[in-house]
Amino acid sequence: QVQLVESGGGLVQPGGSLRLSCAASITFFSINAMGWYRQAPGNQRELVAVFTSGGSTNYADSVKGRFTISRDNANNTVYLQMNSLKPEDTAVYYCNANVRTGPMSIWRTYWGQGTQVTVSS
Repeated sequence: QVQLVESGGGLVQPGGSLRLSCAASITFFSINAMGWYRQAPGNQRELVAVFTSGGSTNYADSVKGRFTISRDNANNTVYLQMNSLKPEDTAVYYCNANVRTGPMSIWRTYWGQGTQVTVSS
């Protein structure tokens, strides 16, 4: 059973920083993409930052220069460092992985349970 467990959300003032973590319960055989999405009330879920299969990164325009995605392959963990946070960054942040769990498995997409980030004074 694959689980993605997020942590690190919370309440922070504008201009502050948070670091989100996403720990996978297993080591994936292949990773097509792994990263972070967010969903604010009344909005669709949107991509924030993601690693692609080639190792490159993609960021939403709204977070470029403020957020940084990184990973620790040895611990099956992906991080999202969020700096200069703004009220409009308030959302539930979800970890996402499109992966294969073994050489005979198909590509599947997994989601974490989400972690709330609130930016407010």
